Amino acid sequence: MKNKLLIVWSSEEKEVAKKLILLYGSVMLPRGYWDEATIMLWGPSARLLANDKELQERVKVVQDTGVKFNVCVVCSDDYGVTAQLEELGIEAIHTGEMLTQALQSDDVKVITF
Repeated sequence: MKNKLLIVWSSEEKEVAKKLILLYGSVMLPRGYWDEATIMLWGPSARLLANDKELQERVKVVQDTGVKFNVCVVCSDDYGVTAQLEELGIEAIHTGEMLTQALQSDDVKVITF
């Protein structure tokens, strides 16, 4: 059984993104804390990332470690940032099903910020 983590990032606070989500995100696979990890942008975090170059650079660092990123397509469409996020390698999906499966699974831990 693999240790899997899903981080749901909804906060639009830049310091939460920098000092928690992306800082932890950059070390969690290289240090072996988890076998697989995904960061899901949902709500205002999508707008924050689309408009912040510093955070975009940090996301690239995290992606380079193997962490996957996706975004709620309804949210990103509402904010008009889907194309920008897809250019960053973030998959736009209907996240409700993925979140529900993760919450119902014994194989995935879910944390939200």
